[in-house]
Amino acid sequence: MTEIALTLFSAALINNFVLHWPLGVDPLLAVEGRRQVHALGLATVCLMLIVGTLAYLMDHWLLAPANLTSLRLFAWLPLSVLLIRPLLRLLARWLPAWPFEGLWPLLLGNAGILGVTLLTSQDDRGLGHAVALSLGAGLGFWLVLSLFEDLRQRTFNNDIPLPFRGLPIQLISAGLMAVAFFGLRGLVKT
Repeated sequence: MTEIALTLFSAALINNFVLHWPLGVDPLLAVEGRRQVHALGLATVCLMLIVGTLAYLMDHWLLAPANLTSLRLFAWLPLSVLLIRPLLRLLARWLPAWPFEGLWPLLLGNAGILGVTLLTSQDDRGLGHAVALSLGAGLGFWLVLSLFEDLRQRTFNNDIPLPFRGLPIQLISAGLMAVAFFGLRGLVKT
């Protein structure tokens, strides 16, 4: 149980998919507005959890017994793509006030979703570890997305030199956030 909790904590904060590995940076820079940020965060958490769990089960019950592990990527990519639209419809029905329309391209271009499936297949520690890694990665993405939107709002009205306005200050801010999250690496010694 402790290993699963550490995996969840590590995936969310220490080995964050956006800041530690540059997975999912495109949606980070493309989404604007607090409501759309939280809608994308919730959709990404749900999609990473579903795809990560199904990919683990598919790998261990279908691909590995048939000795087709070299086709993992070709099996998981359609799985993640085909689950986006039904998930967004379900979330829009469940939370009608949240803006889930227009998130399909952002979820499709999120490399973190495919990264979760590849990481769960790499270290075979069981289904609980795969679920914890998927959930932690999604929650970490949502956390970074929320922090980055807050940072974007704070820099919007400040006096920033002209060459740094827009994307340059956002990338510098993302780098500084990565350094801050990198400081969390010493919390857990294994």
